[in-house]
Amino acid sequence: MSIKTTIDHVVWHDLLTNDVTRATHFYAELLGWTYQIEHTLDFVWQAGEADYPLILANGEAHGGFVDSGQNVPAHWVAYVTVAEVDAVTAKAKALGATVNREPFDTSGVGRIAVLQDPQGAVICPYVPTHHFPFPKGTFLWDELITEEVKTATRFYRQLFAWQIDDIDKEPMGSYTFFKGADSSDVAGTVKRSLSRLASATWLPYLATDDISSTVAKAKKLGASVYAEKTNIPNMGQSAILADPTGAIFGLLALRG
Repeated sequence: MSIKTTIDHVVWHDLLTNDVTRATHFYAELLGWTYQIEHTLDFVWQAGEADYPLILANGEAHGGFVDSGQNVPAHWVAYVTVAEVDAVTAKAKALGATVNREPFDTSGVGRIAVLQDPQGAVICPYVPTHHFPFPKGTFLWDELITEEVKTATRFYRQLFAWQIDDIDKEPMGSYTFFKGADSSDVAGTVKRSLSRLASATWLPYLATDDISSTVAKAKKLGASVYAEKTNIPNMGQSAILADPTGAIFGLLALRG
């Protein structure tokens, strides 16, 4: 898959959890992440001030950790670049989404809204106001887990103008790629049982050199396996886990 950073592409990730200390320790031990604590005066996820641990890997910031302060399932959230946050938010409402936070501005970051699609997955439209290059090489892919692929693809095709490409991707079965206006691959969606999840969920795939050893290490650190190691033809290997705070994430080892 070819991924470029442009409009309607995923460029940032946050983990919402009620145990930031445990989560940051897990990913640091598993993947070698380090953190830089930023203090923001107008936080994305709640009004007012908050500390925000930035994820640092390979000399770049890739996302952050958020103390949800709520008894809600931990989950990763993706930020998608758009031309106009307000227009996308209005469209999301018309398409049946819930607006968890109306569009607002954060100095030095950009304009953001927090949306929950009709199946419950959270995603953030985002217009950056900085000119820094977006990070790469750590968050390799984003995938929507849902039991209603057709409903989901219809929603996101209208929301972000993503194009749809359905393929038979053995051994995974049918897989849907979301493509941007430049025809590059943006994200994907696949039908999976939600028996272990509260709702449909966007999950990020994180880079690793060795799936087997990383999964084994994750288990020792308190993670559980959602989907065992899978060989992906012409790409590499993947696995899906839940971190010790319950957030679902994927591991992806690309074939060299």
